[in-house]
Amino acid sequence: MSQYNREEIQIYSVDSNDKSTENLALIMKELIRSSGYKIEDIIILCIGSDRSVGDSLGPLVGTMLKEHKVPYQVYGTLETPVHAFNLKDTLKDIKKQFKKTLIFSIDACLGEQNQVGHVLFKEGPLVPGKALKKVLPEVGDYHFSGVVNYIDPLPTMQFLNDTRLYTVMNLAKKIVTIIVQSANE
Repeated sequence: MSQYNREEIQIYSVDSNDKSTENLALIMKELIRSSGYKIEDIIILCIGSDRSVGDSLGPLVGTMLKEHKVPYQVYGTLETPVHAFNLKDTLKDIKKQFKKTLIFSIDACLGEQNQVGHVLFKEGPLVPGKALKKVLPEVGDYHFSGVVNYIDPLPTMQFLNDTRLYTVMNLAKKIVTIIVQSANE
C-alpha cells in the first residue's frame, strides 16, 4: 500500500462513483499505442495482499482482469498475489521473461479523507509499501493508485483493517473498466 503524496504529478483522477472512465481509458490506450510496445509486452502489475481488505485492491483487479481476458500480461491475483515478500522475485521473473516492457502498476493507497474512493493515474513508478514504511522497489512506467482510506492519528495498520470492502470493490471495478476499455479496438 502506498501513500498519496501531494508533490507527485497527477495525470488523472476519477471518483470511484463517477460513471465516466472513457477519458482515462483513451489516455491509457494512447500511451500504449504511442509507446511502440507489442501488446504482449504490456504488463499490468497488481500489488497487494488478500489478507487485508485495505490492501486487496491489487489482487482483486488482477483477478478481474484475468476474468475479462485482457490481452496484457497480468501479475498479481487473489490466487497468486504479488506483495512485499515476493515483489523482488516477481520483478526478476519479468526481467528474465521480457526484454522490454511497459508496466502499469496498481496498488491501494492512503490519502486524505476527501480523496477516499478516487482512482489516481500517474506517470512514473509506484512506491509500494510507502504508507507502512516498507522499503520496496519502485515499479511501473505508469501507475494506478486507489485511495482506500485516509491517514489519521491511529497506527497505519489500523487503516487497512478499518477499510470498507465496498470502497475497495468500487475502486477495483473502476480500474478494471478503464483497463478493459483501453484494450478494446
